[in-house]
Amino acid sequence: MLASRFEAMMPPHCRLLPYRAADGAWNMAADETLLASALGGLASFRLYGWSQPTLSLGYFQPSAASRVDPNLQPLAWVRRPTGGEALVHHYELTYALALPPGFPWQRRGESWLCHLHGILADALASFGILASTCGQNEERKLGNVLCFLHHTPGDLRIGDAKIAGSAQRKQRGALLQHGGVLLAASPHAPRLRGIRELTGSTLSPESLGHAIVEQLRYRTNWSLTPTEWSLQDRQHIEELVVTKYTHPAWNEKR
Repeated sequence: MLASRFEAMMPPHCRLLPYRAADGAWNMAADETLLASALGGLASFRLYGWSQPTLSLGYFQPSAASRVDPNLQPLAWVRRPTGGEALVHHYELTYALALPPGFPWQRRGESWLCHLHGILADALASFGILASTCGQNEERKLGNVLCFLHHTPGDLRIGDAKIAGSAQRKQRGALLQHGGVLLAASPHAPRLRGIRELTGSTLSPESLGHAIVEQLRYRTNWSLTPTEWSLQDRQHIEELVVTKYTHPAWNEKR
């Protein structure tokens, strides 16, 4: 009985996986692997980058979207397992959060999209950068392809520019949420201003990543434990890279 009470008082354990810059196929396979782990009861959080400028299409977007804009045509591209519109991953910090079903990870009525964006805003505030979220009745669509030209409730903005957005996928109650923080404008998406252009501040992925982890720990009271990928995870990632995320049957399915 005492052991059970002690365990109930312990903070929930969430894996903190190492930062890595990788190509689009590996990054999407890794995020899907986190969802599989969450189905097995294991929560995970990771921050990552991209080894080359990459366009990721939302699950429902037609593959022709990768060829609409001449600035986007040279980019490597991959289809995400989540919805939404296209993202140019270049000068950004990307995150992925995977949570098991139910309490204590997901509470009824709680929006993890808003919750995580609040954590990102607090992390930016620690550098003196003020960001706000779009209100429930705010929506603007400034383009038909890129996600950051579509402002929706909960998105994170500096002034009138969107600098962070997220997408989700649920599977049998488990949640995968991933998104990016735009650190600076990319020549492949010159309309999208990043934190550097909007504030004059140059943030490194490492410094912002550290602040995000600290805010996540503070806001959730989770035990965030630095952990390497397991052998099973690595095998699952490599399998998905070969059979799914580099395969035309997935990337060109629409």
